Amino acid sequence: QLQLVESGGGSVQPGGSLRLSCAASGFPLQHFAIGWFRRAPGKEGEGVSCISDSGGSTHYGDSVKGRFTISKDNDKNTVYLQMNSLKPEDTDIYYCAATASSYTCSGYLDPAAEYDFWGQGTQVTVSS
Repeated sequence: QLQLVESGGGSVQPGGSLRLSCAASGFPLQHFAIGWFRRAPGKEGEGVSCISDSGGSTHYGDSVKGRFTISKDNDKNTVYLQMNSLKPEDTDIYYCAATASSYTCSGYLDPAAEYDFWGQGTQVTVSS
């Protein structure tokens, strides 16, 4: 059974850092592209970052470029999202998603509809 589990969310002051993890089970991440998305209840979702199946391609949303870094550890079957210089507007529920498509995240940050499997989300709150 394919499953994604996010962790690492929490509360942090503006300017702080968090590292989110997306642990996969039931399938090898090295064959899947992974995306991070965020959405607060009642708000439209936003693509945050993605990493291709090979790990050779990464893309970021304009609002997080230069602050967030995505990485993949195939041995641990986990994708990470390092978030630095956090701002109050980064407050959201963060979700990771997976797709077996080798085209996803090859040229740009694909929309959520391109992903087939989703985690349950982890809350990130940035507040003083």
